[in-house]
Amino acid sequence: MSAYESPEATVGLDELRPGLWRWTARHPDADLDPKPGSPADWPPDVGCVACAASGALLVVDPLVPAGREPSFWAAMDGLVGRHGPRVAVVTTIQWHRRSRDAFVARYDATTSRAKDALPDGVHAVAVRRAGEVMVWLEEHGALVPGDRLIGDGAGGVRLCPPSWLDYLRTKITVADLRDALAPVRALPVEMVLVSHGDPVLSDGAKAIDRALAAAAAA
Repeated sequence: MSAYESPEATVGLDELRPGLWRWTARHPDADLDPKPGSPADWPPDVGCVACAASGALLVVDPLVPAGREPSFWAAMDGLVGRHGPRVAVVTTIQWHRRSRDAFVARYDATTSRAKDALPDGVHAVAVRRAGEVMVWLEEHGALVPGDRLIGDGAGGVRLCPPSWLDYLRTKITVADLRDALAPVRALPVEMVLVSHGDPVLSDGAKAIDRALAAAAAA
């Protein structure tokens, strides 16, 4: 490790802004050759977020990178030491529980998305009928979605494929999903830190608007 390289950087925790990190890890259940548009159609490396919030380290949809566990935990211990001692783990959607239990066991982390359980400046944004609660990091203008907004492979975001909604009892359609994302459009989003695909690091609100317009035209 060079004199200029932090322990977090050596294990892939990229500091996007002071107090905000994102990393990726290979998902053990990923399909390396998925059928386009299928429920398995997502990149094998998934995104996770950590944020130094008021009085706590917030972690969203964490997955511990396989093969790098000791160095990853050492780096995370450092973040907790500087920004804890409280650790709050938030899951956006049921499929993203990932390493949540490992964080709970290591840090006695909380897991509630209730308003009174979240650190100041962290807000849960429910996507009605879509089985998802996005996370809004007010200080950073960062939106952390689960499955309903994903990277489009061209520097922006798109709505998830229709097949990703089929398991929901609500029978929500992509058109319904566009309407359900209205609360997100009201936020001054600068960054969209997606789980699937590349994050949007600037002009996030415009990227979301383009995604909704593309879905309407499809």
